[in-house]
Amino acid sequence: MASLRVCCIAMLFTLCFAADPFANFELEYSYITVSPLGVPQQVIAVNGKFPGPVLNVTTNYNVVVNVKNKLDENLLVTWSGIQMRRTSWQDGVLGTNCPIPAQWNFTYQFQVKDQIGSFFYFPSINMQRAAGGFGSFIVTNRNIIPIPFSPPDGDIVIIIGDWYTHSHKALRKDLDDGKKLGMPDGVLINGKGPYRYNNTLVADGIDYETINVDPGKTYRVRVHNVGSSTCLNFRIQNHNLLLVETEGYYTSQQNYTSVDIHVGQSYAFLVTMDQNASSDYYVVASARFVNQTIWQKVTGVAVLHYSNSKGKAAGPLPDPPNDVYDTSYALNQAMSIRQNISASGARPNPQGSFHYGQINVTDVYLLKSVPPVLIDGKLRATYNGISFKNPATPMRLADVYYVKGDYKLDFPTKPMNRPPKVDTSIINATYKGFIEVVLQNNDTVVQSFHMDGYSFFVVGMGFGEWTENNRGSYNRWDAISRATTQVFPGGWTAVMVSLDNVGVWSLRVENLDRWYLGQETYMRIINPEDHSNKTELPVPDNALYCGALASKQKKQKTSSATTIFGSSELYFTLLLVFSAVISLR
Repeated sequence: MASLRVCCIAMLFTLCFAADPFANFELEYSYITVSPLGVPQQVIAVNGKFPGPVLNVTTNYNVVVNVKNKLDENLLVTWSGIQMRRTSWQDGVLGTNCPIPAQWNFTYQFQVKDQIGSFFYFPSINMQRAAGGFGSFIVTNRNIIPIPFSPPDGDIVIIIGDWYTHSHKALRKDLDDGKKLGMPDGVLINGKGPYRYNNTLVADGIDYETINVDPGKTYRVRVHNVGSSTCLNFRIQNHNLLLVETEGYYTSQQNYTSVDIHVGQSYAFLVTMDQNASSDYYVVASARFVNQTIWQKVTGVAVLHYSNSKGKAAGPLPDPPNDVYDTSYALNQAMSIRQNISASGARPNPQGSFHYGQINVTDVYLLKSVPPVLIDGKLRATYNGISFKNPATPMRLADVYYVKGDYKLDFPTKPMNRPPKVDTSIINATYKGFIEVVLQNNDTVVQSFHMDGYSFFVVGMGFGEWTENNRGSYNRWDAISRATTQVFPGGWTAVMVSLDNVGVWSLRVENLDRWYLGQETYMRIINPEDHSNKTELPVPDNALYCGALASKQKKQKTSSATTIFGSSELYFTLLLVFSAVISLR
C-alpha cells in the first residue's frame, strides 16, 4: 500500500508539472512621478511601469505572483474576474486577506482553472486604484481548444480610465470628510493623456499613446476600464469593433461603432485595419451619462497609426452616442451583448451546454443602493441599508481559528424598513444553490456591480423599480456570463449564478468612492460535507495574520518568496498533490 501511494504521488507530481505548468511573476509596487495630464504627480507603478506589465498565462496554469510592497502603506492586489477556484485565500480583498504591510512581500498562488479571456489586476484597498497599480491579466486558450474566429495577426491591450491629478490619499481624505470626488481631471489611455486634437481643450506638451498597426491586418484589441467611477464610451475613428469576448466568455459576434465600457469591465474586439491611411485615426474614450458640455475635458484620445500613414490625425473626434433623450439606447446595447452558446470556452464543451434558464432558483437577493447617507455623522454608502465594515480578522481565517463575533450571517435578502447602519453583515449562501440577485440602483449615478469568485448570467435590465413581473423579460437562453455588470441609475439589473465555488466572496460596487464608503457585502459559501479539503484548499502556509490572530504573524526575515518547503512553487505543487491524493481515497 505504501509503495502504491508513493507511486501515485510520483505520478501526480508528473501530471502537475506536465499538464498544468507554472507561471511565475514578480510585481514590485512603488511610487514614481509622472505627468499624464501635464501636472507632475505621484502614481503607483508596478515594476517601475505605469500601468503595470501585462501578465499572460494559459488556461489551467498555476500562477505564482510575488508582490513586493514598496509603498508607505498597506497593500492588497486583487484579480478582477479570476475565479480563484477553491481558494478565496488568494482573492486579495480585506474580507479574505490581511493586508501586506509596507516593505513586506506576499506570494499569491492560484490556478486559472477552466478560464480564458481578458481580465486585469489592481490594488483593492485605500483608494489606491485611483493612483495606478493596475495592469492587464490575459488568459489564453489551450491549443487543443479552437477559438471561434480566425487567429488575429496581433494583440493590443488598451487600459482606459478616468483620472484625478490629486493623489489617492487626498481623494480618500475628501471622502472621509464627507465630500464628493467631483469631476475627474481627464481620461488616460495606457497611462497617458490626450492627443492634442483641440488646442483649447488639451494643453501642449502632453505625452499621448500611439498604437502602431499594419494595413490589412486584424488585431485583437483588449480594453479594460480601470477608472474610479466613470463609464467611458470607446471608439476608433472609421473602424468597426467586432465584439468577440468579455471577461472570459466568447460573445455572439457583432459589429459596433462604439461600446460603453463601465468601470471594472473588460472587452475584446477584432479590429481590421481596412482604411486608406490618408492620416492617423483617433482612439477615443469619453465620459458617458454626464453633461457633455461640462465634461468635455474628461476625454481620452490616443492615435491609431498605420505603418503607411500619410499624416497626423486632425479634425473633430468621432461622435459619441447621441442618446441624451433616449435612455433605451445604452440599455439595448448592454442587452445585445450575448453569449456565443456554440463556441467552446476554456473546455471542449460548448459554452451554452449549461442550461441556466432551466434551473430552479433556490434563493433571491434584492440589493438596493441609494445615494450616500450620513450614519453616525459619517458619509456612508449602503446595500439594503447596511454599510459594510471590514472585519478585523479575515472571515475564513476567523472560521478556521474559531474567532467569535468577527462578522454576522444576517444580511437581509431585501431592503429593510429601518435606519441605515454600519455593520459586518454578510450573506449565508448555500453551496450548490442557484441564486438570483437583483440590483436596484436608486442612486443618481450609473454603477458597476462585481462578484468575486464567479461569473454570473446577466439575464435582465430595466428602468424603474424591479417587480416579479420583470422576470417575464429575462433572457433564459444566451445571456452573457461575466463578473461585472452595469446598473443604470433609476433602474435594475438581474443576474443568476450557480454557487459551486466554496469560500467567502465579495459582492460590491466597483465605483471606487461608493466601495470605499461601504457599498459591499460578502457571500459565505461552505460545503458542510467536505472534511478533507476537496472543495476548498487549506489555509496557505504563507498566510498573513491580523486582527484577533495578529500574534500568529511572524516577522519577515527576507524579501524572497519562500515557504516552509523552500519555494512557493513547490509548496503550491504539494498542495495540489495533497488535494488530489485526498480525492483518491
